[in-house]
Amino acid sequence: MVRTVIRRRKRSLREQDVTVTDPPKVRRAVTAAALGNTMEWFDFGVYAYLAGTLGKVFFPSSSPGAQVVSTFATFAAAFLVRPLGGLVFGPLGDRVGRQKVLALTMIMMAASTFAVGFLPTYAAIGFAAPLLLLVCRLVQGFSTGGEYAGATTYIAEYAPDKRRGFLGSWLDFGTFVGYSLGSGLVTVLTAVLGTDGMTDWGWRIPFFVAGPMGLIGLYMRLKLEETPAFQREEEAQARARTENDPVEEARQSGKGRLKEIFTRHWQAVLICIGLVLLYNVTNYMVTSYLPTYMSQTLGEPETTSQLLVLGTMLLVVLMITTVGRTSDRWGRRPVFMAGSVALIALAAPAFLLIRQGGILLPALGCAVLGLLLVCFAGTAASTLPALFPTRLRYGALSIAFNISVSLFGGTTPLFASALVEATGDEMVPAYYLMVAGVIGLVATFFLHETAGRPLRGSGPMVETPEQARQLVARSRTTAGRQARDVWLRVRHLWRGPDK
Repeated sequence: MVRTVIRRRKRSLREQDVTVTDPPKVRRAVTAAALGNTMEWFDFGVYAYLAGTLGKVFFPSSSPGAQVVSTFATFAAAFLVRPLGGLVFGPLGDRVGRQKVLALTMIMMAASTFAVGFLPTYAAIGFAAPLLLLVCRLVQGFSTGGEYAGATTYIAEYAPDKRRGFLGSWLDFGTFVGYSLGSGLVTVLTAVLGTDGMTDWGWRIPFFVAGPMGLIGLYMRLKLEETPAFQREEEAQARARTENDPVEEARQSGKGRLKEIFTRHWQAVLICIGLVLLYNVTNYMVTSYLPTYMSQTLGEPETTSQLLVLGTMLLVVLMITTVGRTSDRWGRRPVFMAGSVALIALAAPAFLLIRQGGILLPALGCAVLGLLLVCFAGTAASTLPALFPTRLRYGALSIAFNISVSLFGGTTPLFASALVEATGDEMVPAYYLMVAGVIGLVATFFLHETAGRPLRGSGPMVETPEQARQLVARSRTTAGRQARDVWLRVRHLWRGPDK
């Protein structure tokens, strides 16, 4: 009993245990990480809005419906290699550093997207054309396997504990800015060049834009430093290696890390998969499938459907940092919980409004979906990294995130379009979202609140030296009270209860 009571006592914080963040470095970290997401989602926006056009260019022998399914099958194929990219880049980021891996993924993403613009068409080289498109998409998917997890890890490990939600939301701000830029560019080009002009040569222009964007992002990432949390973990591992402990060396190996992820942190992996499913099914349903659904399935003009989804993305962009700041104040669990319940309740009414035709009611339905999406988008980047300890964070998050995205997120446009084609039921996308909401609600139920708290395996992060001193002082006061309680309990055990 005495041993148990003494073991519960926590030592007080020391000043060297608290990291005071450098505001300029935090801004550079957030900007560089968000720019990579902008680059990634610029490509997704372009591909989603050009789905019909790319189907005509690379799959001309198919029917219009089959062209869309074939294009989305190529889109989904990139997600099948994302877990492989996560298995490679995630553990690598835990061993050699976050900054180096993020620079590498930026190069691969930009090059593969840029290359699509140079591809010959089916009319020029036949079946080899869609194969080359598939290769570019696979390279892009492989590099993306290490992108989002690395970017969220990087921002989370630089952000002060009390502002992690707000600063993390800028990562997904970059996501939807990139999507809006890509989709906006396609919309303008379609209006200027027309359908025939886009099919002939205009589809190449958005992919050419990816080259300069990638160079800017690479330059910014090469200027970054490693996160304070990773530097501390690296120093601790270096001290362990000097002791030549074979058990510790096996634990630090790639195989040892993977084993630890799935044996000691399997619950966190499952929670991560559930939350990512919730976010990404909603995300890809709105961003990648909804434009095609309105134009191909409902028969709306392409320009109208593109403008409606673009307006939805702008709504998400305007709201996302507010949701991130709200999660710092109210907590991550309440935001995810409210969003999950609302998705279950409002997915069907939103699609019923979208099916009404015209502008006003579909715009209202799209706005409802956008507000549901922003609940998850504004909270994910601060919630997911906090599930795992520093030494495994990049690898564990890469694996769990990409498994979920590959199986459920990236396949959403393919499954939704195929199910609508097979069943003839235009409400299938709503049912799909409702199932995602149920799964997300279950995952949120098991989620521990992390708002305002240090990341697992890391010390507290604050914004000013004064905040650090206050935190240390409060910790000493708490430790003193705990020491007093321990002494009183021990004395009580020695003396026995008072008569």
